[in-house]
Amino acid sequence: MRRVVIIGGGAIGSAIAYFLTRSPEEEPFEVTVVERDFSYKQASSALSASSIRQQFSTAINIEMSLYGIDFFRNLGETLRVGDDVPDIGLVEPGYLYLASPAGVDVLRENHAMQKAHAVDVALMTPDELKARFPWISTEGVALASLGLSGEGWYDGYSLLQAFRKKAASQGVRYVQAHVTGLRRNGRTVTGVQLDSGQTLAADVVVNAAGAWAAKVAQWAGIDLPVRGRRRSVFSFSCPDTLPGCPLVIDTSGIWLRPEGRQFICGFAPPEDQDHDDAPLEVEYEAFDSFIWPSLAERVPAFEAIRMTGAWAGYYEMNVFDHNAILGLHPDCDNLYFANGFSGHGLQQCPAAGRGVAELIRFGEYRSLDLSPVSFARILENRPLLEKNVI
Repeated sequence: MRRVVIIGGGAIGSAIAYFLTRSPEEEPFEVTVVERDFSYKQASSALSASSIRQQFSTAINIEMSLYGIDFFRNLGETLRVGDDVPDIGLVEPGYLYLASPAGVDVLRENHAMQKAHAVDVALMTPDELKARFPWISTEGVALASLGLSGEGWYDGYSLLQAFRKKAASQGVRYVQAHVTGLRRNGRTVTGVQLDSGQTLAADVVVNAAGAWAAKVAQWAGIDLPVRGRRRSVFSFSCPDTLPGCPLVIDTSGIWLRPEGRQFICGFAPPEDQDHDDAPLEVEYEAFDSFIWPSLAERVPAFEAIRMTGAWAGYYEMNVFDHNAILGLHPDCDNLYFANGFSGHGLQQCPAAGRGVAELIRFGEYRSLDLSPVSFARILENRPLLEKNVI
């Protein structure tokens, strides 16, 4: 029986553990997941805005999220444990991308790619946009793209826990500990060292360490271009309701969506202010100086909003091309990577989990070919350019 040690027990690591152990009639694995904090208080899985979309500009991201939405729709039965049927509260009001005149050509190119992959999406003129959402201002908007189905949001922490509980029910062992190093012998990692002094012997090791993945790779002598990038999320209330409100990506770069009776929003800082591994402190000044004015310009009712809370979490940002990095590095035969999702990890965890499990079990992808996001593109300097990065 091959021993698999997964470093990181968030949604990605737990999804891999689930897929590795869901078919006991196939080769059995002894799977151990090492998670440094069972409270997940700094985990991206717990701090995410937890959304899913199909409106990407690359085929592989579209295909991964198409599988993701199908998995989420059937998650209750798929991940049930006895009478415990998980519910992640999935809703599908869609994503709404707003384009300025300068962004029209890109939006049309993306639309063509999405339609070629059977994404349920529609382009709208400003007049059509206003007719559908009377509460929105179309100032500066030349074209809009709305996902009609398959896009929305859910409870990311519940998703994480559903994967974790199902994996545990299938025999996966979870250990709370800090990984402090890897033991490597030639082309093979033979063990995972813990802060307790224990070393977990391993035939297969998976790096699913999220924003801390680069350090794990470094222990094996591998350079992984993944850094923790802070993202602040703000919640606010508004006296008015916005019927049918989807997740809106504004021309200014901010995003917003409903959250129960309130709303949440966020933004990506300018590149020169987006520092690696910044402290998880909320960027309140950005809300006052940039986000609130932009919100009020796009939705006049937001002139009267009141901030009700905020938090900060990490994107595990692939600074090479903002896409996932999956599979082996050519310098090591048994260290698998599942990193760099750049804000797409929760929606792509079903496809990534299934794919990495197939690589470990069969040495190849059997369901969906994820080779476009392999390490090879980085080593060969072939970035996979995703135009729709939020």
